Amino acid sequence: MLLTGLPATAGPVTAARQLSDVIPAPAEVKANPKADFRLTPFTQIRTQPHSKDATRIGHYLARTLRPATGYPLPVVPARRQHLPGISLLLGKAAPRTGTEGYQLDVARSGVTIRANTPAGLFAGVQTLRQLLPADIEADRVQRRAWTVPGGRIVDYPRFGYRGAMLDLARHFHTPDEIKAYVDELAQYKINHLHLHLSDDQGWRIQIDSWPRLAPEGGGPGTGVDGEGGGYLTKADYTDLVRYAAERYITVVPEIDMPGHTNAAQSVYAELNCDGVAVPPRTDIEVGYSSLCIDSEITYTFVEDVIRELAAMTPGPYLHIGGDEAHATTDEDYATFMNRVLPLVYKYGKRPFGWNEVAKVDPPASTVPQYWGTTTQNADVAEAAARGSKILMSPANKAYLDMKYDANTPLGLQWAGFIEVRDAYEWDPGNHLDGVGEESVLGVEAPLWSETLRTLDDIEFMAFPRLPALAELGWSPRATHDWGSFSQRLAEQGPRWQLREVNFYRSPQIAWPG
Repeated sequence: MLLTGLPATAGPVTAARQLSDVIPAPAEVKANPKADFRLTPFTQIRTQPHSKDATRIGHYLARTLRPATGYPLPVVPARRQHLPGISLLLGKAAPRTGTEGYQLDVARSGVTIRANTPAGLFAGVQTLRQLLPADIEADRVQRRAWTVPGGRIVDYPRFGYRGAMLDLARHFHTPDEIKAYVDELAQYKINHLHLHLSDDQGWRIQIDSWPRLAPEGGGPGTGVDGEGGGYLTKADYTDLVRYAAERYITVVPEIDMPGHTNAAQSVYAELNCDGVAVPPRTDIEVGYSSLCIDSEITYTFVEDVIRELAAMTPGPYLHIGGDEAHATTDEDYATFMNRVLPLVYKYGKRPFGWNEVAKVDPPASTVPQYWGTTTQNADVAEAAARGSKILMSPANKAYLDMKYDANTPLGLQWAGFIEVRDAYEWDPGNHLDGVGEESVLGVEAPLWSETLRTLDDIEFMAFPRLPALAELGWSPRATHDWGSFSQRLAEQGPRWQLREVNFYRSPQIAWPG
């Protein structure tokens, strides 16, 4: 389902006008117009000797550039030589680049990307990709010059956590669709993928100790309108984690509880206080379900799920939801969280929860994820004062499932309309009263799937807003400027067309052509 009204192919476009014409905006740029580099059929990609990671990134870059250039671009170990090429090197980068930043130097003699870690090297490759003409995204040879603007970029992220969430519960999305989304996230230096794996309408992850959970809770007829069936096997999940990790994206799994649990309670009667399984739900109402707080079987179930999910998740985080538990009293909610949070730590993970978790005074290492629509939340501010880091996802700024305007064919509007400028013009480090930048872990863009059935749907709601939120998470506050961003965003349009990414042609952006 294409909603853009754009042609399937794009004509020739020019190179990036300046070294800074990329998203997210680099931290430091020093242009040298007399030092442009040009790819040729003889260009090599030279990688840090004896580094498997650098070699793998080199092959990733070569696979990206070969279709449009038609050049062989061999990947070889770096050594002293005078032939122009692209060098991917570890070490000796500017110290301020840290663990995710990089230094990119462009001269007539070649392009050199240096980083302290492979993650930084990969980030630098994404910048290089955007510095080449948009035609580089074509899947067939384009007869043109391939020029990179000369100069130096020293770049590093503002926040360590830059995330996107995808809801698999309301409508299941296949591993291939998730991988396609991961590929797009990586280009904008997103480094976490939060997967919402359970809700009232579906359970989307295999759990061996409760074997009926996924086949029945995530089987045919589940999801909104009964049209969102499917689930991830453990092999699927492990493969997704690997695929994301190769792009320096950490998967954060979420099992929502004690509310949003109807799918599980419809499969296993013992999870209900009266011992009677509830009917499956395919509507989009919220707030009616709750695990049985006083039953020990509840905590057996929760521990089993956390144990199995933690065992197949190498990343440090596990999200336990905790939002919209309207059918759970405050006293029961506190009882539940005080039992469950230690289980997350027991299995070696740091717990995330939606901002309601802050009201139970959790340990300071627990991360509340703020999703409110105001700039005030006393519980979250108090958690920050106790030392908690806050993940910023205000629904009226960061929720990608909100409609762009009244005519948007997909999405909801309970948090208001969010045009691309709304998604860009706020500051995660100064948005919530009592939560300063030093207390912000980062920013995440959730995408709920009540109305989203296909990859086209996902892309249409994510683009062009996701790059806006990615820039807020990566780029220094001083670089945030709507005029500059809107021009740089317009240049992404031809790239999306060539990659066949479905996107909303916002009237706020002067798209080429």
